[in-house]
Amino acid sequence: MGVLMSKKQQVEKVQKATAVVSAFQAGIKDRQVVAKQAEADAEESEGPAKPPANADEKTTEEAEQEETDSSAGPSTSQQASASAKDECKVNQEAWSRLRDGKGVEPEDLDKSHQLTPPAFVRPKREADDDQPVEVELEKKEQPTGDEMCDVCEVWTADDLYPCRICTRVFHDGCLRELGYLRAEALQEMRDTAHTVTGWSCYYCDNLNLLLTEEEMYSLMETFKQCKIIPESCLVSDELLQYRHFASKQLFDKDLTDEQEEEVLAQFAALDPEKKGQIEWSDFLYYESLAVLRKLRSENSLVRLLTGKERDKARSVFLGLALDKDGVISRAECRQAQQSWFQKLNKDSQSCNVRLMGLCSPMNCGISHVGPICESSPASSGSERSNESRPVTWVDFLKESAIYILAARPNSSAMHIRLPL
Repeated sequence: MGVLMSKKQQVEKVQKATAVVSAFQAGIKDRQVVAKQAEADAEESEGPAKPPANADEKTTEEAEQEETDSSAGPSTSQQASASAKDECKVNQEAWSRLRDGKGVEPEDLDKSHQLTPPAFVRPKREADDDQPVEVELEKKEQPTGDEMCDVCEVWTADDLYPCRICTRVFHDGCLRELGYLRAEALQEMRDTAHTVTGWSCYYCDNLNLLLTEEEMYSLMETFKQCKIIPESCLVSDELLQYRHFASKQLFDKDLTDEQEEEVLAQFAALDPEKKGQIEWSDFLYYESLAVLRKLRSENSLVRLLTGKERDKARSVFLGLALDKDGVISRAECRQAQQSWFQKLNKDSQSCNVRLMGLCSPMNCGISHVGPICESSPASSGSERSNESRPVTWVDFLKESAIYILAARPNSSAMHIRLPL
């Protein structure tokens, strides 16, 4: 059954339907505009809009010129800024390696090696570090060397090279793959490891690894104040400048002419091959010993000695104390302290060069620029006053500990002044 509608009702129905259709069409148009706007924004974010196809030749040339300008290198100021940043980054990496005990430049490492270099951990001082340690004279320790290579942990009998300081042994191939030893250092190891002279491994050779984190921080601050760049060689003028700055900071006075000559004598002791410069490692070891001498007690230094070093000290003392009731003279004590460096003094001329000026205060590192403390075993006045005093085994070991440690590196440079 149909529904009868008046003409007025039919007109109203058509108008409503037309309004709905118009509204629907307007909504579609709005959506299209929004979509086109989004596409345009996306194209702008991805890259510059493509020039229209009908662009003239001039517009094309201008676009190419802009591209050329944008691809051109940075300006001189930008290059200088980038260079400064790179240098700063390199210095920061060098300070980081110095703090962690790694004195090797990244480019000096063999990038093809497959073995990972060891992570060095700095020691921590114990509560009883300054207490006397009992080391018996008659009882030798005779530590046995390790059976397996410290790097690969494989045993191959005669192919292992022992360290003369600790009990570690190494394969020459493992050390080569490790990247820490260059070709000449590896050859030196092969030539000396099985001889009386012996060879120090990369742990024992690095005297800087004996410092704690606090001691290393103190040394690094000194280097920074004196404008010393880590991992760089020093010429004589730089060493003089370093000592001048140290004297000014510590004693508020400049070096005298005599002290400058002593610094040059120290430079000669650290440059036995007369290259005109001292290696960073030799300078670092020298300053590390100065820190140990300043901040550590004699008992603490004795605790740093290994079993092999204590056994050698026993042999030297017993050789001097024959028929003397277990004591030696002061002169014999100094003679024994010099004996640790016999492996370095292969000829008399070289020995004389290294002994020049080594009795001066300037050769005790930055911590000892100026008069030496009278209580120090290095004080000549103290030695003269105690010339007649006999030296027991306990005193001999305590006074000799710093010299035994100083003889660890394989380098022929003299990292400490010898007693006269």
